Amino acid sequence: MNKRWMLIPAAALVVAGCSSELDELKQFVRDSEKGLPRKIDSLPSVKPFEPFTYEGFDLPDPFKPRKLTPPKDQGAGGGVAPDLNRRKEPLEAFPLEQLKMVGTLSQLNETFALVRADKTLYRVKKGNYMGQNFGLITDVNEGEIKLKEIVQDSAGDWAERQSVLPLLEEASKGDKK
Repeated sequence: MNKRWMLIPAAALVVAGCSSELDELKQFVRDSEKGLPRKIDSLPSVKPFEPFTYEGFDLPDPFKPRKLTPPKDQGAGGGVAPDLNRRKEPLEAFPLEQLKMVGTLSQLNETFALVRADKTLYRVKKGNYMGQNFGLITDVNEGEIKLKEIVQDSAGDWAERQSVLPLLEEASKGDKK
């Protein structure tokens, strides 16, 4: 019987412990509600859609290559212009960035450059053309190929520019580990 009398105070202590936790929980909920706004602001008004009319259809598309045509006033004392009637050489199909000079070759007092395009090797010399900007080779030496390109600006006028295709320096094969 003695044990029963001991259980009653232990049960009372457990219930009292739970009630204090419950009181703390209720207090926490009340404190949390204090910072919340009671009124929710209304949504901002929606602005009406204003359609935009694009009127640049007559302008050239910047993502399509333009057809290169000589200026209309070329015959009247015109400046620089490419010979569009000239037969194209094989290396004119490639942009200059895709061409790699891999070496030189000398035959009969004439220096040739060896140029790789894709997986094909070409032999070029002074006077040949390469690149897509009417690039005329003006000089070939052991370290580089010098070109004179004719490019068209945004106004449609032709201008010359000098370009250089340097010798491709490959990593030495003895460095492999």
